[in-house]
Amino acid sequence: MSRIGRQPIPIPGGVKVTIDNNRVRVAGPKGTVERVLHPEMVVRMEEHQLVVERPTDERRHRALHGLTRTLVSNMVVGVSSGFRKDLEVVGVSYRAEMQGESLRLNLGFSHPVVVDPPDNVQFSIDQRRKVISIEGIDKEVVGQLAADIRKLRPPEPYQGKGLRYAGEHVRRKAGKTGKV
Repeated sequence: MSRIGRQPIPIPGGVKVTIDNNRVRVAGPKGTVERVLHPEMVVRMEEHQLVVERPTDERRHRALHGLTRTLVSNMVVGVSSGFRKDLEVVGVSYRAEMQGESLRLNLGFSHPVVVDPPDNVQFSIDQRRKVISIEGIDKEVVGQLAADIRKLRPPEPYQGKGLRYAGEHVRRKAGKTGKV
């Protein structure tokens, strides 16, 4: 039995779950998320918690069991408390600023890069610490957007300049050594 898949998903107050065949819709204080799950997985409601079941013990069903439970759990957590990723801007002339709802980045290119947020995602910036916060209700969207922004200027190994995740350790290389 899958250790993750067999755990029930508690539903906090203020969150409403609707199950229609393999379509799960979760609504909460932060918004609404909907997802179509694999047709062989069964999601049931039992006394303020969701339970995911699999039809057989085949390898494919065991893999889908844990995946389905995690996807539904992320939906419940997203609409109740949301997800957040922080990116640090490291570099003397590198800057991030808000331009309406969009994020404007000066990363050493000849032009500024403007990133527009998708639905249900917000940007915020702490200018003092040079940290960009990406918040939203869908974990996949928040994580992918953070990865796409980081990809614009990943941290380089010699001086460490660039965009990095908060708390990310960048391995530094030794620079050139002169003649001795």
